[in-house]
Amino acid sequence: MNRRRATVVAAAVGVLAGVTGLGVLAMPAGAGQAPVLPEVSAESLVESVVTAKPAAFGGSVEVSNDLGVPAIAGLPQLSDGDSAVRLWSDGSGRVRVQLPAGDAEKTFVDDGTTGWLWDSAERTVNKFPHGAAQKPQEAAAADPVALARDVVSRLKEFSEVTVDGTARVADRPAYELVLSPKPAEKTVLREVRVAVDSELRVPLRLAVLTNGTNAPAVQVGFSELNVGPQDAALFSFTPPAGATVTEAGVEEPSERDKAAAEQVFGEANPQVVGEGWDVVLTARVPEGSLTAFAEQEGGPADRGPRRPGAGTGGGMGGDTDVQGMLRQLGKQVSGPWGSGTLITARVGGVLIADDGRVAVGAVPEQVLVDAIGQVK
Repeated sequence: MNRRRATVVAAAVGVLAGVTGLGVLAMPAGAGQAPVLPEVSAESLVESVVTAKPAAFGGSVEVSNDLGVPAIAGLPQLSDGDSAVRLWSDGSGRVRVQLPAGDAEKTFVDDGTTGWLWDSAERTVNKFPHGAAQKPQEAAAADPVALARDVVSRLKEFSEVTVDGTARVADRPAYELVLSPKPAEKTVLREVRVAVDSELRVPLRLAVLTNGTNAPAVQVGFSELNVGPQDAALFSFTPPAGATVTEAGVEEPSERDKAAAEQVFGEANPQVVGEGWDVVLTARVPEGSLTAFAEQEGGPADRGPRRPGAGTGGGMGGDTDVQGMLRQLGKQVSGPWGSGTLITARVGGVLIADDGRVAVGAVPEQVLVDAIGQVK
C-alpha cells in the first residue's frame, strides 16, 4: 500500500477514534490469580475513577490493536499489531511519553511550562507553551489512565454498569468495571472493561469488545508499573544538538489566517448526531481539501498520472485518483441520501459521500446513513 493510501486510512481511523473516544484502548496480557478484595458497588467505583487524584508513576504500556486497518508507517501505536510505550507522570501535570517506532522514537515531554515533541527519525523538535497544545494523538491514545477516565465519563449515563470480579494488572490488585450499552443504544461495540486499581482507584487497563467476538478489538494497558515519585530529570527536555526546533503558538494568528480558519470551519459545519454509544460526527469536507491533503502527504511524484478529467468538478475536489483510493478501501453504497463509500473497521465506520459529506461513528451502517442524511 502506498503512503497516500495508508494516510487516508490513518485519517479515517483517527477521526473515528476522536469521535467515539474509544479508538485505541485496551487490556494487556498477563494477570495471575484474581485477588480477593472487599466488595464495592458499581456506582462508587465509577465515581472513584472519575474523581481519583492524579498519581505519580512510571511504567510500560502494551498496545495491541486489531481494528482491521493497514499498518500506518511510523505510528505503530495507531496501527494493527503490537507495540509498546513508556509513560511517566509526576502527579502534578508533568508527563513524559516515549513512543518507539522501529529504529526511531518519538518523545513527548511536558515540563509544566513548555511542551516538547522530539522525532528522532526527522531530528525535529516541536515546542509549544504548556496547555497550548495537547499530546500528539498516538501519545494520548497510549495513556490508559486518561483514556479510561474519558470513556467512563462519556458513557456512564448510557450504560449498564457492573463490577465483574477482580484481576491483577502489572502486579497490582484491581476491580473489573464493565460498561455495556443500554438496549436502546445502536452501536457495534459490546462492552468496555476497565481494570481499576484497588488502592489508587486509577485505571490500569481498558478493553473494548465488539459484537460477535470475545477478542478485544484494541488493547492498551500497563504491563509494568512503578507507583511513587519519579526522577525529576524525566520531566525536563533539552533539544539535541543539530535538531531543527519549531516553536508554535507564540505569535497571534493574523486576521487573514483567522478569517480563513473560520471559513473552513463554517464550510465543514461539523455536528454531533445522537449521544452516548451511538454518537456520530458529521461534517462536509471543503472542496479540494482531501486532494490537497493527499498531495501534501504523498507529494506530486507519488501521485502518478491522472486520468482525463481528474482535478475538476465539485464535491471532494473532483480528484478521481483520490476517490479511486477510497473506493478500494471500502464499498460503494447509495440511497435516498446520495452515494458514496463506506469504510468499516471493527470499532465502527466512516461514510464518505461523493459530494463531500462525512459521517463517522462506532455504529452500524444504517446509523451512519441516517446521520449523513442530516448534513446540509
